[in-house]
Amino acid sequence: MDALEILFTASFWVAAIRIASPLIFATMGELICERAGVLNLGIEGIMTAGAFAGWFTVYSGGDLWAGLLVAALFGAMFGLLHATLTVPLGLSQHVVGIGVTLLATSLTYFIYRLALPEVTSPPKIEPFQPLPIPGLSSIPVVGEALFTQTPLTYLAFMSVAAVAWILYRTPIGLAVRAAGENPSAVEAQGISVTGIRMGAVVIGSALMAVGGAFLTTSAFNSFFFQMINGRGWICIALVVFGSWRPGKALIGAILFAAFDAYQVRLQQISGGIVPYQVFLMMPYALSILALILVARRAAYPRALMIPYQKGER
Repeated sequence: MDALEILFTASFWVAAIRIASPLIFATMGELICERAGVLNLGIEGIMTAGAFAGWFTVYSGGDLWAGLLVAALFGAMFGLLHATLTVPLGLSQHVVGIGVTLLATSLTYFIYRLALPEVTSPPKIEPFQPLPIPGLSSIPVVGEALFTQTPLTYLAFMSVAAVAWILYRTPIGLAVRAAGENPSAVEAQGISVTGIRMGAVVIGSALMAVGGAFLTTSAFNSFFFQMINGRGWICIALVVFGSWRPGKALIGAILFAAFDAYQVRLQQISGGIVPYQVFLMMPYALSILALILVARRAAYPRALMIPYQKGER
């Protein structure tokens, strides 16, 4: 099989959609935060905490959906911490975000070692299984790629539709967008900018944690250190790539995942002639290139990263 034929195989697109799923959850979460005017750099740590919380809940005897709920609650708690420090207190969103990432990551590893002090290899759980959709899953290539995934992948795509509908079709979505564009106009309507921004960060962080939990309850069957591996930072780039729009961000997530799946297969057919580090670098290099081309024309929320205090004009 040559390099071009890979792009037309069902297995390639099945892998690409699976790789994209956690990115979709976390990107939607980051997009909600930034649309409200808050840059959440805690995403890497929040995804790590969500991955561990979801896995550990199932490992302790809970079911898979309970694991997702616990992961979302953990993400919401870290989001509340981030929001409290950055929104009403007006602290630097960059510094707080990095601090949340360090706190969430370190706390996760501490709890892991405390709960499993003598474990040498990560314990395994029974993850979500693929759920083929009758009729649709039999469509060549497309059916196998889109309709033979686990329930969480379907939920990831549904989250994109839900976020788009809420942002552009509901009053609360209008308030969120206005909080990121012109917070004084939100206040003039008698709506709390602080409440809108804090709520957006809490909900967005819960989605980020679900993205992390996808890795331990659907993509893999255990938790191990460094499993997030920069996915949070990629999601921040995907929000910019998508011009802060859910549909475009979804396309960006699938493209990055396709690059990632493609480099794995290129390694297999290269026969070791090219160093594997070159292939590992490919998705990130192509993402940076795409970001450079798109970011120049992106219309970012005008109040992004700008603290707002009641009564300001």
